[in-house]
Amino acid sequence: MDSIDKLVEIFRRFPTVGSRTAGRFVYYLMKQPKQRTDELINAILELKNKIKLCQLCFDPFEGEGQICKICSNTSRNKNLLCIVEKETDLSSLESTKKYTGLYFILGGTVATMRKEDISQLRIEELKKRVKEGNFTEIIVALNPTPEGRTTSVLVEQSIREVWLSIKPAGPEQSRRITHLAKGIPVGGELEYIDEETLESALEGRK
Repeated sequence: MDSIDKLVEIFRRFPTVGSRTAGRFVYYLMKQPKQRTDELINAILELKNKIKLCQLCFDPFEGEGQICKICSNTSRNKNLLCIVEKETDLSSLESTKKYTGLYFILGGTVATMRKEDISQLRIEELKKRVKEGNFTEIIVALNPTPEGRTTSVLVEQSIREVWLSIKPAGPEQSRRITHLAKGIPVGGELEYIDEETLESALEGRK
């Protein structure tokens, strides 16, 4: 495999990038001066060296400590947790400026309940987060796809399992699991939904 084919294959591993788009990326880079390609290489190296995952929500961030700005913000609602599939979903919800709670990035979805599929998710980390937090509401904000619905069932089971194992914070109704309201199209993904629709889905959750 020559250098061109090797780089095309690397770009093909990117989400939503096919062979033609990957080829365009490679030929674009070939036409750029060395300074531009060095700039790209250095930016990728900085990304790998400086960016880390928040120990609480698993959102990538750059800075001091092990906790991101959202999780360390004392003005956030510490009793509210929103579970999302991926980082871009968190960014989309945060851009509405209507959600003031905390987040947890699950790291994906599963199509089946097979152990090998479930092991790809941060289920154990989620259980730990729920156990150590004092959440009165947990929003399961996974994408309304078949995989998202299957994963939502698993997530809810895990949350209830933890809640049953710890002393209640108060009356049973003080803890609840909610979902984003309808309005998000079936099969759609949060990162592509406009802010108004996301805002309405947050406000109408149940």
